[in-house]
Amino acid sequence: FFFHPGCQIALSPDTKSFAVDWLGVEVSRATLGIIGMGNIGYKVAQRARAFSMRILYHNRNQRRKEEEEAVGAHYCEKMEDLLQQSDFVMLVVNLTSETHKLIGRRELGLMKPTATLINISRGAVIDQDALVEALQNKVIRAAALDVTHPEPLPRDHPLLKLQNIIITPHIGTATGQATYMMAEEAIANILAVLRGQPIPSEVLPK
Repeated sequence: FFFHPGCQIALSPDTKSFAVDWLGVEVSRATLGIIGMGNIGYKVAQRARAFSMRILYHNRNQRRKEEEEAVGAHYCEKMEDLLQQSDFVMLVVNLTSETHKLIGRRELGLMKPTATLINISRGAVIDQDALVEALQNKVIRAAALDVTHPEPLPRDHPLLKLQNIIITPHIGTATGQATYMMAEEAIANILAVLRGQPIPSEVLPK
């Protein structure tokens, strides 16, 4: 919400000067609320600690005390508490019947009007109609979505017309190195099955 329009201003043929009062939001020492503290959520917390962020998290299960202390994370048993306190709320959950439209009108209303919602999980975790309303009415400051429902959004979708949102085309793992590692992991799993060995990345039913 700062970088993208800033790039447009810098590149625009009509730009003659830069506004000195055009200010962004500081990440350092801000409060990050992570909803879903699995492997990816924990990696996010490790990176956020480098920015001296206060880290809150909500998860089905509380992580071990030593894991919390390693990243300075504080557990919120109630998601509502996390939403009310966070400057940035990041969604890092699997899409299930329980997390479908996990963030709706009520949840957005609990967030700070200065807060930013970030979704790197699945588009359907957010009620997108409610998000459009919240962004239009300044219920929250901004949103950053790497995922939407559907993908891509219809070209006339109202989210695409808003100025206080950034949408990227589900590129969170779109690097050559990540693709190579995923292929290696898939091969390792196939070989383990063929050899009758334990499957390294087995996903067990809950």
